[in-house]
Amino acid sequence: MLLGYPSKFSALRNINKLASKMRRFKKCIRIILISFSAFVVLYFCTAYLLSAITVNKQTKVGNDVSIYIMTNGIHTDIVVPAFNAQIDWRKEIRFEHTKSADTSSNYLAFGWGDRKFYLETPEFKDLKLSTGIKAIIGLSSSAMHTTYYTHMVEDEQCKRINISAEQYTALIKYIKSSFTLDAQHQVKNIKTSLNYDESDAFYEAVGSYSLLKTCNTWANDALKSCGQKCCYWTIFDSAIFRKYR
Repeated sequence: MLLGYPSKFSALRNINKLASKMRRFKKCIRIILISFSAFVVLYFCTAYLLSAITVNKQTKVGNDVSIYIMTNGIHTDIVVPAFNAQIDWRKEIRFEHTKSADTSSNYLAFGWGDRKFYLETPEFKDLKLSTGIKAIIGLSSSAMHTTYYTHMVEDEQCKRINISAEQYTALIKYIKSSFTLDAQHQVKNIKTSLNYDESDAFYEAVGSYSLLKTCNTWANDALKSCGQKCCYWTIFDSAIFRKYR
């Protein structure tokens, strides 16, 4: 009988050690979950508060160029004339890069975003965990999505903004600086069959998508670059559009 005690005590010690390890593990999981939840709450509260701050409240109104902000409910595009006296975008964003190659278009939309989201995630059901993680922490490359339009229809999802020629020059500079250029200083078209419609195309872009720089952050900064009303910082399309109600 006595000979059996050491083995029983050893088994009990092992069980106690295992139970202690499980308690520590559960405690670590709780700390991680609480920390993550706190970070998410802090992130969105900060985004909401900074989105409420309006930059360029007293905007200098110009009537030289009409640009537009347009949203699909999530993502904001900056829309400009396809050509005018200042720049002919058709020479760089070529019609032949689109499926339709329709040369009658008068407007061109620009939208910056994560390359894998644009090219490998046509729907949210196609989203891969690795793609989401890389986008969040800024490890993946970016792309510029462009779309030609023959005309613009103003509504709740498309707002016109009139700016001066000087302001448009600043916007042109900002948009151009977002493209990755080749050795000949030309934009780099991304060959893909995953287009959204017949008149769009993708290009290599500068920077990485992250929690601090999203597609809407890019569009907001575009407005900021040309002295238009915008948010101090935002990740939301709705925050940008509230400035133009």
